Amino acid sequence: MTFQKPPVRVGLIGAGRMGSFHAENLAWRVPGATLAAVADPQPGAAAKLAEKLGVEKAYSNLHELLMDAEIDAVVIASPARTHAEWVIAAVSAGKHVFCEKPMAVTLDEADRAIAAAKGAGVVLQVGFNRRFDSGFAAAIAAVKAGENGTTQLSRSVTRDPALRDPAPIPQWTIFLETLIHDFDTLLHFNYGAKPVEVYALADALVRPDFKDKGLLDTSVVTIRFDNGAIATAEANFQAVYGYDVRGEVFGSKGMLQAGHINATNCVRYHADGIAIETSRMDSDLLREAYVMEMIEFARCIRTGETPRATGEDARNALEIALACIESVKHGQPVKLGGR
Repeated sequence: MTFQKPPVRVGLIGAGRMGSFHAENLAWRVPGATLAAVADPQPGAAAKLAEKLGVEKAYSNLHELLMDAEIDAVVIASPARTHAEWVIAAVSAGKHVFCEKPMAVTLDEADRAIAAAKGAGVVLQVGFNRRFDSGFAAAIAAVKAGENGTTQLSRSVTRDPALRDPAPIPQWTIFLETLIHDFDTLLHFNYGAKPVEVYALADALVRPDFKDKGLLDTSVVTIRFDNGAIATAEANFQAVYGYDVRGEVFGSKGMLQAGHINATNCVRYHADGIAIETSRMDSDLLREAYVMEMIEFARCIRTGETPRATGEDARNALEIALACIESVKHGQPVKLGGR
């Protein structure tokens, strides 16, 4: 007789835009998992989301969720600068953890989070959603299999669709929260190689009136690897035509491209020209990837597999992001020690 494993009972920390999106996926679209509780310190936020999704438990005290013995795993979608704190608290409570990027904003935080998860023997997965996009996943698999030969040049692009109020954006967000995706992608486009030098240029070109407040909304980063390959990462906070995420890796045997901006496969040809509907939100463009990363999280908890986006991956991308900050501060390339 075969007994089916019960679903993984997941608690959500953070009921904002991304947390709410993860909550809907867990409640409706992730086999093997169920959303069992929501926690958010903002008065009423957790209860409102829980009621919408038919979830019984809502906490305004996040530690109460971590102490709930019926919760197997936690999804952390709180503000980015709090992630490491909650990762360490959650794994210390014996919970498996899915953490939105960045997992940490210092290498010390990253090391402590990784060590805590290993010590607790729990799954720690990080929200590098592009790895679960079918195009990016296929390109990375081809690189790892040697089908593209030796990587020589690679490129990753992130252009957000609109910069609304820049006032709440923390300093260095463009590296720690936006380009962190691109750094992870480029590391896997040159799998096995180590970054040895980083040079970053950045400015406030979308909203120059906020530059003196620490805003950087446009950046280009160059990364040199120990095998001689050169990679570039590019970001801008306002692409008026939509949410634009693409990648390219050129190797000795050919080239791989991934990513698109199309909302549908429909191309309209008419008297005014050619038109394509474009995606305006990450949760639209990468909807499938967001669901697939949660499916993998639940599966890894149930099977003991290692997720493809690990705490170590988060640390590797963070190392480049921090080097970018130093490069911008000093206006020169920054050497990396390798790992």
